[in-house]
Amino acid sequence: MKPWHPFRSAASKQEYLAFYDARAQRWPIPSESTMVSTTFGDTFVRVQGPADGPPLVLLPGDSETSLSWIPVIEAFASEHRVYAIDHINDMGRSIYRSEPRRPDDFVRWLDELFDELQVHNVRLVAHSYGAWMSALYALKFPERLDKLVLLSPPATVLRPPLGLLARAIVYGTFPRRSIVRRYLYWYAPDSVRDDVTRATIDEMVEEDILARRCFKRRKFVVPTVLSDEDWQRLTVPTLYLVGRNEVSYSAERAVRRLAAVEPQVKTAIT
Repeated sequence: MKPWHPFRSAASKQEYLAFYDARAQRWPIPSESTMVSTTFGDTFVRVQGPADGPPLVLLPGDSETSLSWIPVIEAFASEHRVYAIDHINDMGRSIYRSEPRRPDDFVRWLDELFDELQVHNVRLVAHSYGAWMSALYALKFPERLDKLVLLSPPATVLRPPLGLLARAIVYGTFPRRSIVRRYLYWYAPDSVRDDVTRATIDEMVEEDILARRCFKRRKFVVPTVLSDEDWQRLTVPTLYLVGRNEVSYSAERAVRRLAAVEPQVKTAIT
């Protein structure tokens, strides 16, 4: 692989990492960073919090990085040893050698990552695409988790509507600022009603466009819906949180389904 992999060129690597590092200056608490080797590549991990605190792993959504936790990291790290992850095959500082191509690949990657970090009884908090991965991991390796928090996972509970898929295809195919902004504003309707959170979405638009220009095109593994039997096999204490205006599926229907098939999963619509 070229020295600038997974970027398109040395100049692309320099341009994106300058943006990333400038944003990282906003990280509000002292932290250390490390690259963790797995069979899929090297995973960038940002570590903070008391060394003897219970381990808390944070997984961001698709097209997000560990820096997406800036608004809440101080609270999480007050009592936990927190490991904030850049996904192995996405934006950020992680460097894949072998792309995940099926759902089980993400499970294997996470398990290797936990092995290398030497963490056990993990409290796993994950958003969106990372939450889907985490649900799969909890099914395969429940003994490694203490608690699981799923923040608006795509699919996982319900199949997304065709309208979302159509919008996602347009968004993924045409990396124009107007199209990216329209999609992210539609996808996060509550966030764009407030000046502070709308500024965060606008920054996501700029990073999205920059990343598509700088990174090689990646393989996207489509998230799946867990069966009734899967949910009933889930033994890890789980909290499922979803926004009232979630566009991936009906929040009310998702909560009703979980209450019917696995009432031990705690749910809340925010």
